Amino acid sequence: MKELIKNRGILTALAGIGIAQGLKIFGHKKLTGKWDWRPMFTTGGMPSSHSAGVSSLATYVAAKNGSSSIETALAVVFGIIVMYDAQGIRRHTGEIAALVNDIDADIEVLSGHFPGLGHVKQKEELKELLGHQPEEVFYGAMLGVIIGLISARTESE
Repeated sequence: MKELIKNRGILTALAGIGIAQGLKIFGHKKLTGKWDWRPMFTTGGMPSSHSAGVSSLATYVAAKNGSSSIETALAVVFGIIVMYDAQGIRRHTGEIAALVNDIDADIEVLSGHFPGLGHVKQKEELKELLGHQPEEVFYGAMLGVIIGLISARTESE
């Protein structure tokens, strides 16, 4: 465990994730006018912490090992996969969850008119905010690049 704590790459990635999650509090304040810490513990939103984490790691690794190293290649390729997933598959899953929640509500209304439908309403709605818009991924990635560069620069000082 001690070695993990000393691993600057892991710390850089976790810092990227943590800072991005913390910024969601300010985004929530801007959107709603209310301070709330709960967005820090949710998925989705601006900026993407997935993107911030993987891009900070990839940037740090590239700065320390060079852009042609195998470590950089691994970090970049896996980072691209994570960011693609965050703005593609996970976002679409959230959109499907919203449709399912709407359909469930509509069937609940219909079952009131037609008791024979035998509809049992979901106890909880499906979580809709799962992924990211491309803009959220972009800003998360830019935040991660900055964090990765700062981490690499401050380590050598």
